Amino acid sequence: MNPLAHYLRPEVSREIVEWLRGRWVALEGIDRDGKRLFVRYDSRGKPLRFSDVKEFQNTLLRYGGRIRTVYGSINIYGKLECEVDTEVLPNIIASTPSWDIDASLDQWKLAIEAAKVIVEVLERYGVSKSVYLVWSGEGVHVHVNENALSPEARAKIHPFDAAYAVVEYVLREARPKLLDLVKQSQGILKVENVVDLKRVFTAPLSLHRKHDVVAVCFSPNDLDSFDIEWTKPDSYKHKPAWKEYVVGELDELAEKAVKEIGLRSLQLGVTRVKRSSISIEDVLTQPEEIKIGRFEVMALLQAARYYLLTGDLEKAKSFGLNRAIFYAYLKYYGPHGRRRASATPQALGFKPVREGVEEKKFVKVFGTEEVPVSPRGWFVMGDQEQLPEDFDRQIKSKLEVVAPWDVIWKAAIDYVSKFPKHILKDPQKFYEYVYLPVRDSFFEKVLKKQIEGKKGKTLFDFGKKSSQEKENKSAS
Repeated sequence: MNPLAHYLRPEVSREIVEWLRGRWVALEGIDRDGKRLFVRYDSRGKPLRFSDVKEFQNTLLRYGGRIRTVYGSINIYGKLECEVDTEVLPNIIASTPSWDIDASLDQWKLAIEAAKVIVEVLERYGVSKSVYLVWSGEGVHVHVNENALSPEARAKIHPFDAAYAVVEYVLREARPKLLDLVKQSQGILKVENVVDLKRVFTAPLSLHRKHDVVAVCFSPNDLDSFDIEWTKPDSYKHKPAWKEYVVGELDELAEKAVKEIGLRSLQLGVTRVKRSSISIEDVLTQPEEIKIGRFEVMALLQAARYYLLTGDLEKAKSFGLNRAIFYAYLKYYGPHGRRRASATPQALGFKPVREGVEEKKFVKVFGTEEVPVSPRGWFVMGDQEQLPEDFDRQIKSKLEVVAPWDVIWKAAIDYVSKFPKHILKDPQKFYEYVYLPVRDSFFEKVLKKQIEGKKGKTLFDFGKKSSQEKENKSAS
């Protein structure tokens, strides 16, 4: 599409310039060499700003249609004559409390659900008529009109402090529900506090920097009816909800939030403020959610082992659960292989519940490991078949509390695949070199590294096993 033709539409130019008034502007596009173009200063070296439609259109014409996206700052300034004006707190006359919900075009419905969660919290604190939303291209920006903070409140609380504190406070309130949505998105969804001194937002009716979608604005009342079709450039549906506000509507929440969060900008300096985010990393770093037992780790890694060597996912699940039960059974044997009296399959709960399983036979897996198999081809322990659905119920369902299953399975596959086949085929070497180093630290050493985009480590990176680990290698 032709970005310049879009921006030269009178209704588009008027809407963008009106929203930009008082804000520090940024323009993004592609220069003549095909490199990223990001403009924040005018030809005189002053912070870029627009006061009328003609000035805006002439600037875009000067760049010959290479500008694709228009942004405006989170702050509204008293004056913008030099760079210092953008950094002096007294020159900031208003700040827009904003939450950035980042998703994807495929996951747009979850982004809307996350916006609903934030809006619900705001409404609970009496902030509703001053809230508006902008589809940013791959997600949603939830804004509170900066004029909702009254002049009287601004005299007591700096507007930047108020914006920061309100966003942090609401995120704390919304955190549990947002974490659930992050999990549902398989880690795609991310919600952030984006109150930063030089933060910019996509202007209403701007085009996205990559996708041919329009940043349409809408109100909280439109959340249930919003559809991604509204963002099509040739037939976009836009409501100037950013113009609606009630002076003072934000005062009570701002005062409460600042009391709880503190005056961060004045204490730390606006460039050092820490901002919260809710993403898959946050899901995985919750202390109450990272307890992964040895039984689950063994089953998971054994399943990954079998899958990598055979490519059979269903039997991999059966094998993984079978081996986890086998090693759990070994824990009931004393030194030198003497079995404890209570170490019977029945005592461990392995009861024959399926007919014909007692006809099991032993087969050699990977050439060395003898494992009992039922006539139907599933692995057996204690006269009970371990079926794929058993794995899903006993292993997968427990691990999914920690993180999305796709993330966990990929982490396990990536980790196990780093070891040579001769180690994977040997059950004793697999136990010592693959399982043992991570049996109590699978989250820290494998799963977390997967989420952070780092390469997992093998035993040789973790270092030598302790003498205690060697002594306990026969126990799962």
